[in-house]
Amino acid sequence: MTKNLSILHFSPQEIKDLIISWLTLSLAFAVVLNPVFFNISNLILSLPLALLAVGTGFVLHELAHREMAKHYGFHSEFRAWYPGLFIAIGLAIITMGQFIFAAPGATYFYGQTVTRKQNGIISLAGPAINLILGIALLIISGLMADALLGKMFGYAALINFWFALFNLLPIYPLDGSKVMAWKPFIWIIFIVISALLAFMPELVTSLF
Repeated sequence: MTKNLSILHFSPQEIKDLIISWLTLSLAFAVVLNPVFFNISNLILSLPLALLAVGTGFVLHELAHREMAKHYGFHSEFRAWYPGLFIAIGLAIITMGQFIFAAPGATYFYGQTVTRKQNGIISLAGPAINLILGIALLIISGLMADALLGKMFGYAALINFWFALFNLLPIYPLDGSKVMAWKPFIWIIFIVISALLAFMPELVTSLF
């Protein structure tokens, strides 16, 4: 396997874009979770939660796309969309946490002609990892003896479920449009699971 296909290889630009996107989106989510923006003590409490939620929900979502594309032999890297990041933080502050626009960037891949199946599986990898992580975080939250930590992991789980649901909407260029073009039945299964977990996370906690 060549170096640029290795899971350990990140270009300097990709590292920069991932870190900036993670931190900016985390700050926007921190405002949403605790809308009293100028109350620094509240922001200090909500920022670690946002870093955990966005770190799992967004960063690992994009890396799942990236690694699945590399599995098929494509060169793949994440690129931030800086206007989207400015809009995210601006709207969160202006609306006092009532609205967030999360379009921080995307994972791009190229090198050969992509088939409909490959495109569908690469697109599904992101929401799938959100569901797996969300269920794991929800289970961890139920095992936490500390109520605050349990709540933090629970919120991080919910944000993962909502990331999955949003990205599975069958609207181009969201992941759902490409999964649906490949296998509509698989799209239905995943979007139903995402919706159930996003609206009724107790379905998981009731099993443990």
